[in-house]
Amino acid sequence: MSTAAPPSAPIQSPLEPESYRKLGFLLLGLVLYAAVLMLPTPAGLSPSGQVALGLLALVVTLWISECVSPANSAVILTGAAVLGLMGKTLTPTGPAMKSADALGVMLTGFSSSAVLLVAAALFLAVALKHTGLDRRVALLVMSRIGLSPARLTLGAMLVGLALALFIPSATARVGAVIPIMVGITAALSLPVNSTLGATLLIVTAQACSIFNMGFKTGAAQNLISLDFLQKAFGHSVTWGQWFVTALPFTLGMSVVLFFAALWLLRPQVPDQAQAAAQLREQLATMGPVSAPEKRLIAVALLLLVMWSTEGALHPFDTTTTTQIGIALLLMPRIGVMHWAQAEKLVPWGTVVLFAASISLGTLLSKSGAAAWLAQQTLGQLGLAALPVVAVIGALSMFSIVLHLGFASATGLASTLIPIFIAFAQPLPVSKETAFGIVMIQSFVVSFGFILPTNAPQNMLCYGTGAFGTMDFAKVGVVMTLAGLALILLLSATVWPLMGVL
Repeated sequence: MSTAAPPSAPIQSPLEPESYRKLGFLLLGLVLYAAVLMLPTPAGLSPSGQVALGLLALVVTLWISECVSPANSAVILTGAAVLGLMGKTLTPTGPAMKSADALGVMLTGFSSSAVLLVAAALFLAVALKHTGLDRRVALLVMSRIGLSPARLTLGAMLVGLALALFIPSATARVGAVIPIMVGITAALSLPVNSTLGATLLIVTAQACSIFNMGFKTGAAQNLISLDFLQKAFGHSVTWGQWFVTALPFTLGMSVVLFFAALWLLRPQVPDQAQAAAQLREQLATMGPVSAPEKRLIAVALLLLVMWSTEGALHPFDTTTTTQIGIALLLMPRIGVMHWAQAEKLVPWGTVVLFAASISLGTLLSKSGAAAWLAQQTLGQLGLAALPVVAVIGALSMFSIVLHLGFASATGLASTLIPIFIAFAQPLPVSKETAFGIVMIQSFVVSFGFILPTNAPQNMLCYGTGAFGTMDFAKVGVVMTLAGLALILLLSATVWPLMGVL
């Protein structure tokens, strides 16, 4: 007599707990949004401004928890905004909005030239990867610089610098470099989590954050900050002006990173001959520079010249010149890729998130929510009575602490920059000084130095298993303290002489 086997318990997928966590955070964000809308409207805040604050609570929850993808968060944000804004006025004298009007408000970011610039620059990054030029540049730098601990550390920084000139995506830059750094470590017969492997990958991530600040086109958060600044103050910053302003800070932070990595991580390098041979072999495998690579180099150099001479030798802005460069790269015979090849590799979710972030920032500004929030937070601290340097220090500390909970500098910029603008405009300083105060904060939002979760490039490097959180944090704390000190020093000395403050 056979006995039926008892039914086996259902096997729980290891992904199910994670999916429940994500659903929980999504519901939390929606509950916070609804709770803000149901509260009595505070004095001095318009009903549309209350909706904007509810949306801010919603997207900050989504961004911090990463419970949905960036593109999904933009779609959720837009839908929630339309439902919240219907029947309300955007300005005190404006008409009540219908659904189409509310949707139009949330689509304003998609018409920003900054969004076109981000998309075009991402196409440039795709061209570099498609032709293999990014890998060739990295291999050339690392093979020429030498293989001592100091030279390898310097080489990792120089690779980051070279790629930051043309690739606005930190993730794309670091993604191109990680295999090379891991390969060098393996060629020296060292595990990836050796002192050398940890040093190369920590430096790769930290240098990426530094060079994000060094170039106007280095990161999307720069462009979103400048878009808000241009709308609020009526003038923009050229590529060259940004570069010159950021140069003393970038140089200082690079020096700090070089010595901090060598001092705190103490990388060790055994016999160097094998690694040098492997680098030469990889370069030889790539063969001579191909015709598409040569054409890409020509276009990249043309763009660099056009960006750096904007407003001096020609009247074209950064977006226009970049768009022309991408058009050249997509042309038959002249270019290096077809649209069908490029569109599959462009992270369109980043573009959508960027546009939605601009829309949210615009709503915070136009509805008066940013000014109200600035007054209720920063305004209560009595910062207006302090010297400009002290104001910059306080705002920087506020941004650094808040960044500990953010995984996206783009999200942090879209949250903080409108608030900083609303705070700076009424200060008893000149319009140029107020502009400079906020522009300096657009550097600080890239301070993702302390935790691996503070930036996507950190997480990419952390995912290799080369280092632990404590190793990253001890370098990151030094970088953050040095960065804050350098911000204060430059704000008191060099930047006023340059006319930034």
